[in-house]
Amino acid sequence: MPQPSKGPRLGGGAAHERLMLANMTSQLIEHKRIQTTEHKAKRLQPFAERIVTFAKRGDIASRRRVLAKNIDKNVVHELFTEIAPLVENREGGYTRIIKTGFRKGDNAPMAIIELVLEPVNPKPKKAKKVEEAPVAEAAPEVVEEVAAEDAPVEETAEVAAEETEAK
Repeated sequence: MPQPSKGPRLGGGAAHERLMLANMTSQLIEHKRIQTTEHKAKRLQPFAERIVTFAKRGDIASRRRVLAKNIDKNVVHELFTEIAPLVENREGGYTRIIKTGFRKGDNAPMAIIELVLEPVNPKPKKAKKVEEAPVAEAAPEVVEEVAAEDAPVEETAEVAAEETEAK
């Protein structure tokens, strides 16, 4: 019998877990943030991010794959028309989990999971490091050339000063 790869299932069997994740994803897309237990939020995050990745593609096949996950048609429409354009420049990390403390009744750790809809500030590309050995060898030649060019300039300045004194 195959064992679950990521620990015990939420609330019972695998089918029930799939339905719970689909329902929580619908609520997350509709309300932009939901409060749940930490464990459920951690299980929901990869599922919701995969759904948003499909929405970024925007084609009919992706829409059908999202609908196949038992998500409401109105929510899918909102996902494809409103949320996907907001995250089109983001390369991942569409959701954020914020721990909020413990539930009063049973002391379960609670968390808020929310969609990250802020615009992305791309990091500047770093230039590749140039090998320093050839630069060090080229530097003395440049210094010698600069020194050779500076000498005639000083001589011409002295000659010009002597000519002005002679006049």
